[in-house]
Amino acid sequence: MIATFLTGAKKAFDPELPGDTDLYGGGLELDSLEAAELSAMLEDEFGTDPFSAGEEMPETVGEVLAFYEAAATA
Repeated sequence: MIATFLTGAKKAFDPELPGDTDLYGGGLELDSLEAAELSAMLEDEFGTDPFSAGEEMPETVGEVLAFYEAAATA
């Protein structure tokens, strides 16, 4: 899902998206609007998203994936 978003946003990325890849700064270089768009896309697809779950904002691809892994086992 993140790869689909990045392709649509025309962002360069490693297709493997290592878990320690930063969402911002020197990683995927998302700005606040792109983070909001990704949040909305994830919410539409999965019914929830780590950006608005009320916890700490995710900083890496791995943190986004961990959010959904934890939700799947809960």
